[in-house]
Amino acid sequence: MSTHNTPPTQSAGGVLLATLLLPGLASLVAMAPTSAAAETAPEKSTIAVKYGSYSDSQPGWDRITATAPQVYVQAPIAGDWSIEASAVADNVSGATPYAHTQRSGASSGGKIGMSDERKAGDVKITRHMARSALSASVAYSTEHDYQSTAVGLDARWSSEDNNRTWTLGVGASNDTIDNTASGINTAINEHKNTHEIMGGITQVLTPTDIVQFNLTRGVGSGYFNDPYKSYDLRPNQRDTWIALARWNHYLEPFDASLRTSYRYYSDTFGVQSHTVGLDWVQPVGKLTFTPGLRYYSQTAADFYFDPVLTAQGQYDALGTLMRVVGLKGYKSADQRLSAFGAVTLSMKVAYAITPDTVVDLKVETYRQSADLYLSGTGSPGLDPFNAQFVQIGLSHRF
Repeated sequence: MSTHNTPPTQSAGGVLLATLLLPGLASLVAMAPTSAAAETAPEKSTIAVKYGSYSDSQPGWDRITATAPQVYVQAPIAGDWSIEASAVADNVSGATPYAHTQRSGASSGGKIGMSDERKAGDVKITRHMARSALSASVAYSTEHDYQSTAVGLDARWSSEDNNRTWTLGVGASNDTIDNTASGINTAINEHKNTHEIMGGITQVLTPTDIVQFNLTRGVGSGYFNDPYKSYDLRPNQRDTWIALARWNHYLEPFDASLRTSYRYYSDTFGVQSHTVGLDWVQPVGKLTFTPGLRYYSQTAADFYFDPVLTAQGQYDALGTLMRVVGLKGYKSADQRLSAFGAVTLSMKVAYAITPDTVVDLKVETYRQSADLYLSGTGSPGLDPFNAQFVQIGLSHRF
């Protein structure tokens, strides 16, 4: 079962986090720290392995579980070149709602409605120069009803004092949706194409402050429906704007760093979202503690329709069906297109066995609810959504 309905903002490069493709979990991803430094090839090779476990639930219903082993390698080549590669194989089981937060018959009574395995990998090659670098990447992902291929090209160049770095990147992806075995709506050899361009600047303001700003424009066309959802008919064009601002500040009295971020997202579906993140990085000897807090809020898509509720505030399946029959044009009962807010709490603990060998553990808990919507009450009639993510990793440089 494919769950590829989040905005297509992921790009090739770095360790692929398989569970990002699950509903709601994109908000859980910690943003990478900003940096502004000379563009030099890595002096050592790095290998990292991680294992992640994800689960989510709604009242009276354990929905999705997933496990994701991952491996990442980076190595210098011929002095001025480097290569990065990563691979992941995640196993997903459970069931998702077929309309709003109502489960289908296949998933009622706690029965497993689907299981799937996704395999993905990417490769990135970088040419390092005195104050600049040029990278090319390719990524591929496959599962039983969904295949995706992506390519990317990005350039980075720095000022003479290395206090300012500009970034420019372009990317393209082609996805094939081929749901012939099951599902409410059949999607046979459907395609979706996305093109993105990103520009950014990173600036060292003071010895203790670094700021960054990125702006991304995405243009997508093709099949955006979810074949596993009832009453789901979406536009065949989805264009996006994403603005991301970060500020990292070092607090000398505590020997700690404060990482803050703000992300704005807008698309032609009518979805607008705000994400505010806050992380505290505290070294204590060989240990590093990173507690985090993130808040997310989004408006509903223009074509999302609310369910009909009874006088007691319960979901009225017949009334909702009668409402959707009368709707013309685009429509969706996908809760991920509703208006809601979400809060993420996280803690990462890393232990440096040696300067080159680090083991880490990260735990995140996610709460999504209409009551957390930024501008008041969000979309009515939806059950709250909870998710937990645990990841353990080991990295070594040699």
